[in-house]
Amino acid sequence: MTTMARETTPRTPEAPRDADVRRHELAAFLRSRRERIAPEQVGLPRGRRRRTPGLRREEVAQLSAVGVTWYTWLEQARDIQVSVQVLDALARALLLDPSERAHLFRLAGAADPTPATTCPSVTPAMRTLLEQVEPFPACLQNSRYDILAHNRTYGLLLCDLDAVPPEDRNCMLLSYTHAEWQSSIVHLEETQRLMAARFRATMAGHLTEPAWKMLLDRLHAESPAFRTAWDRHEVVSHRTKRKEFRNRHVGRVTVDHTDLWLTPGTGPRIVTYVPADEESRERLDMLQAMALGRETGPQPLSR
Repeated sequence: MTTMARETTPRTPEAPRDADVRRHELAAFLRSRRERIAPEQVGLPRGRRRRTPGLRREEVAQLSAVGVTWYTWLEQARDIQVSVQVLDALARALLLDPSERAHLFRLAGAADPTPATTCPSVTPAMRTLLEQVEPFPACLQNSRYDILAHNRTYGLLLCDLDAVPPEDRNCMLLSYTHAEWQSSIVHLEETQRLMAARFRATMAGHLTEPAWKMLLDRLHAESPAFRTAWDRHEVVSHRTKRKEFRNRHVGRVTVDHTDLWLTPGTGPRIVTYVPADEESRERLDMLQAMALGRETGPQPLSR
């Protein structure tokens, strides 16, 4: 059996007592997760003489491609170092959900190289926050650029977003395939090129995930401009940027784009557009009023 390399990772020094507590907590956590998994869940036979609840230690070691003795030491809270590669393998073998995975890495005192990028539920509090920043446009996006929620001003900024099917509300897809969205971006070619570069940089941590591959395939199939930009192999990180939009209702709007991250990594975030000048502020006020008018509809004449 191939044993995964166990390179150590740099860690901040901590007091001996703290390190001891961490090791015991980690050991207890691993045991509890191992004991809750039935062999059938991971494709292993149960057998007739199984007395251990859940998986055996040697089975976890086999699934994680680590040595049985080494994994036993880990569950015995021995003073050994654990690499992020092994922690990742253990998280997969033990079927940890995103919260459990984050807990595993915290107990091991290591930084997760691929933190969970699924967006938290769109809670009523998040929707209220989006509403409270109006008339500034704002939306909630995940790391794949899906628009999960938006306020009324954002909904009319680049197109009538409520008219777009939910499955198509993705900034990459809209920037490369939606005519009205594209016509609202003043510097379209530059924007498309930067978005492709950011998407490539972000996708590096999700290369085998079906949702990312499906989006990439769709962009390739539907947009020659995307294929050209993608073939450049450019990468760029997220950063604050001034943007200019040409809104069909109120005219040109200049805003400063800011991402408010909801996790330590470049995952889910609240995207905000703050007006860069007084004229843009006034036009966003007008856009919000228009969106509110759509919600309320025509009012009856007073007598």
